[in-house]
Amino acid sequence: MLLSGVDHIATITNDSDRLQRFYVDVFNATNVDVFNATIEVDGPERPGGPRLTIINAGPQAELNVFEIEGNTQADHQTPMFARGRLDHFGLQAADLDAFDEIRRPLIAAGAADEYVSDFGPKLSIFFRDPDGSEGEVLVANPDAIPGHHNGPGTPAARYQ
Repeated sequence: MLLSGVDHIATITNDSDRLQRFYVDVFNATNVDVFNATIEVDGPERPGGPRLTIINAGPQAELNVFEIEGNTQADHQTPMFARGRLDHFGLQAADLDAFDEIRRPLIAAGAADEYVSDFGPKLSIFFRDPDGSEGEVLVANPDAIPGHHNGPGTPAARYQ
């Protein structure tokens, strides 16, 4: 099996502080430590980029929140199946070998290029499916420096 689960869901908001309070309060309202939500990253995605908040809600459950000033999507509640598409989804590779195994056919199909991002704790390759949805495959970075996070555009040294 190449994938071990969903790594994260990315969403857009116009109020990151509100979402942080909600997820931290909800997921920390339990006595089970494994479900405690923490804020891993909170700041610009890259210089001049949108604010990015990464909320860890469990061992393999992450919400990537991009704050876009003036975006009104979070203000609309629409019926099921009329809510639009997610920004992108992240799939968790089982291990580095599985990541490499998944990467090859994505490149061969023209769904991804060869670029691998180094986000610090994770390595990532983005792809686009035939319907135009963007996906990402991530894996734990064996070269990670604990506590160090890189922004988008940081190439993974092992793939250069």
